[in-house]
Parts: sequence; structure tokens; C-alpha cells
Amino acid sequence: MAEHPAYPVGLRLTGRRTVVLGGGQVAQRRLPALIAAGADIHLVSPEATPSVEAMADAGEITWHRRPYTEGDLADAWYALIATSDTEANTRASAEAEAHRVWCVRSDDADAATAWTPATGSSEGVTVAVLTSRARGRDPRHTAAIRDAVVEGLRDGTLVAPHHRTRTPGVALVGGGPGDPDLITVRGRRLLAEADVVIADRLGPRDLLAELPPHVEVIDAAKIPYGRFMAQEAINNALIEHARQGKSVVRLKGGDPYVFGRGMEELQALAEAGIPCTVVPGISSSISVPGAAGIPVTHRGVAHEFTVVSGHVAPDDERSLVDWPSLAKLTGTLVVLMGVDKIGRIAETLVAHGKSPDTPVALVQEGTTAAQRRVDATLATVAATVVAQDVKPPAVIVIGEVVAVGRTGTA
Repeated sequence: MAEHPAYPVGLRLTGRRTVVLGGGQVAQRRLPALIAAGADIHLVSPEATPSVEAMADAGEITWHRRPYTEGDLADAWYALIATSDTEANTRASAEAEAHRVWCVRSDDADAATAWTPATGSSEGVTVAVLTSRARGRDPRHTAAIRDAVVEGLRDGTLVAPHHRTRTPGVALVGGGPGDPDLITVRGRRLLAEADVVIADRLGPRDLLAELPPHVEVIDAAKIPYGRFMAQEAINNALIEHARQGKSVVRLKGGDPYVFGRGMEELQALAEAGIPCTVVPGISSSISVPGAAGIPVTHRGVAHEFTVVSGHVAPDDERSLVDWPSLAKLTGTLVVLMGVDKIGRIAETLVAHGKSPDTPVALVQEGTTAAQRRVDATLATVAATVVAQDVKPPAVIVIGEVVAVGRTGTA
């Protein structure tokens, strides 16, 4: 029997009696999948780990607090034997054989009638990997293969074509702060499946080079505006391509809903009857300071942080920011899109009570190879920006956490 490979099969255990012997670490790892499968689980063990006990307390499993006894496997469909008592495991394995119950043994795979594959899932697909017995069982090798396949499915580097018709629509994908590795797994997968990608300048541009040749990549900044405003033209482009039956990804920098005008695009698509999926992204407001060594909060220094847009100056009638109130806060202030307005922002904060010595950090091109950090204070930041030729995109951090990030101490 050992010369033949195992026959792979998927067990449908919903409502069917499944017996687990032993409440230790093996049971703790295997029980969640059995619970998810809807099995009628009976745990036989005098003791259990806190996590396994919590499953019993929640009613997810039935716990018989005693050692294994003959007859425990009667009427079972599947058994997992994982006690620390080798003699009890052997007797239970013999009972399983006698009752034709498929049985996994954690202590002796050769004595088992079933093996547990290394499993993972992605978007409704379960990947299960078994090593051929003839080549020897190496759980680490099997798990590594499983991980590689699942990761490839999740991040889109392993693309399986859809043979059924996909529903056309738009995905608003937050691409993160710039480093292509910081896009979400779901965002990367949707990019790999797209027919059309409409990308912002601040999106992770390196990801576009990985797209298949047939994917149409459109620079949002170069969409002809004509009689339309820029955002309206982008909305129309999204609608037009989706109506052609294409899968469209709107690739945006950061998160679609953090100064990304994502809701405007969602509303336009909804009015046009176009289905839309929103994929959150890592916002530059926290990730870029972090990449530069600055924590936006720190025990004993800042108990809150506030993110504001600096695209209009404090004295501009279009500004919706209450700058005088922000000046009174003791926490961290993160300003996005404010490089060219930072002088007036600093003056306003100081005029309403913020210390001129308050530390300021400007992080340009955060998380990319071109990242650089420039430090100043509210009193010197305007001159520093000019002297150091700081250009957007840059995230501006104002507060004592800047000093924490610079020295490692408060």
C-alpha cells in the first residue's frame, strides 16, 4: 500500500459525525476547518487547550471530557486521532479500520487510512496538496507548495482564466502609498484580471508593467476633458468601458476614500447602473510616516492623530478645515497635499497657539526608492521646503512624534 499514492477526495462532512481524539495543539489546528465544513464534531479528551475549550463553550463542538474508550468511533464518518497516548491511538486506529472509518493519525501517518493535505483557499477555491508517499512525506515541502499556489492566486501572479462569462463592472482599487508590495492582495488580483486599468499618477506605477499585453492602460491625467471637468471625464471613461462589457480597474493612490474622490466615482457608476466594487488601500497618511520611522501615535506623546487636506490654504474661503481648533490639539497632525501651502498652514497654527518649535517632517515619495525625509519646525518649515526643494507628493507630519521617530525616544 505504501508504494501507491493517496487518492485525493473532498469530504462533505456537513452534519456527519466526526470524532477527534485529543484536545491538544493538533486538534486546535484541525478543528477550525472541520467546524467550517459543518461537521458534527465530538471531541474525546480529558483536557483541551484554551482555544479548543472555547470552541466547546461556544457550542461549535461537543466535548466528552474523558480518555478514549472502545466504541467512540461507532457511527463516525471520519476520525482524527491525536492523543499523546500511543497505545490508545493504536486501539482507536484498529477500531476505525474495523468500522471502515477513514482515520488520520498525527503520531503515525503510515498506520492511518487517510492523510490531511496542506490546504489553503482564495476566492472560493480550495487548494489541497498531498506529497506522493513513494517520494516520501515532507510536510514542510507540501506546505511550501500550498503557500506558493495560494499566494499566486491571491496576488494575481498565478492567473487562471475564467471560462464562464465574467460580470462587467468597475473596481475602485486603493493602490497604497507607492511601493507595489503595499497594494492589498485583492487589489493585485483584480488588476491581474482587468481588461482596462485607469490609473492615477500617484498609483503604484510599477504594477502596470506586470499587466498582460492585452490590458488597456489609461493614464487618468491624459483623458481628454473637452467640455468636461477632469473628474467628470474620468467618470465617463469608467462608465464607457464598463458598458462595453469590460472588467475595469480604477487604480488610485492610497485609499479611494481618503481624499481620493472615490465616492464621487462610485456615485456616478451607481447612477449609470454599473456594478462597482471598492477595495480599500493603505493610506499614505499613516504608512508614509511609518516608512520614515515616525509613529503617528506613541504612548505618552500622542493619543490621537488628525489627517487633513492642505490643497487649499487656511485663509481660502473654500477651506473646510478648522485650523484654529487643530492648533489647540496636542496630538499629531498629518497634512496631505500641502507642500505648496505649508508656509501659510504653519503661520496659522502658530497664530492660534501652536509652538513655533513644534517638530515637522516632510516625507517625499514615501515608500518608494526615491523616498527622502526633511525635518524642520513650524517656524522654519516654509524656508526649509524652498531650500531643500521639497516637491509633491509629500506627507507632512506635525507634532512631537516627529522627534520620537528621529531619536527613538520621547
